[in-house]
Amino acid sequence: MPQIPEKIHELTVGQLSARSGAAVSALHFYEAKGLIGSRRTSGNQRRYSRDTLRRVAFIRAAQRVGIPLATIREALAELPEGRTPTRDDWARLSEAWRSELDERIRQLNRLRDHLTDCIGCGCLSLDSCVLSNPDDVFGDHLTGSRLLAENGGRRRGGR
Repeated sequence: MPQIPEKIHELTVGQLSARSGAAVSALHFYEAKGLIGSRRTSGNQRRYSRDTLRRVAFIRAAQRVGIPLATIREALAELPEGRTPTRDDWARLSEAWRSELDERIRQLNRLRDHLTDCIGCGCLSLDSCVLSNPDDVFGDHLTGSRLLAENGGRRRGGR
């Protein structure tokens, strides 16, 4: 990893990419979405403050655990004066995100547990299929993943 001298307080997009591990295109995307900011030089080149490294690390860590960018942006916007997130900020926000992650884990476990049924069947035409029609309310009465609606013959699709 390239070292940046301490006296340099701003980074080019290439330096930020090399240090953070994020692709230049990802950094541009983060900037377009309001997650990070830069200033422009007289030659219209982006310059990022050194603390953007920590902000990018925060963003990437949150993404790795499945937090949507919109949620990350909201969390960063709550920080006073757009400052860089600290360890305490991460602890507070990750605790708030824990219940959302726990729910996703429960959903994935349920899908995993029912995946064997579909592999055994092979056709996804089980009487009640949690993969093609999750939370099936009609499965107790009818079969298949698609139904004809009683009103007007319009089709209602399962998942």
